[in-house]
Amino acid sequence: MKIEILGMGCPKCKALYENTRQAVREEGIQADIEKVEDMDKITEYGVLMTPGFAVDGQIKSTGKVLTREEIKNLLSPG
Repeated sequence: MKIEILGMGCPKCKALYENTRQAVREEGIQADIEKVEDMDKITEYGVLMTPGFAVDGQIKSTGKVLTREEIKNLLSPG
């Protein structure tokens, strides 16, 4: 699983990255978590408000800092 945090390094982007790291660790999920700070790549995804949260190339959330529980729900199968 590949998780991307899309944003230019603002405090909200950093908080989402940290919440994602913790949620993945707590759930024992094998995932690569990557910060994407390249504005061209962010706009390719169609993200207009950061932070963006993408899983395996699909945008799951934009413009908000997801909680660990919200992240766990997005990552759980089904």
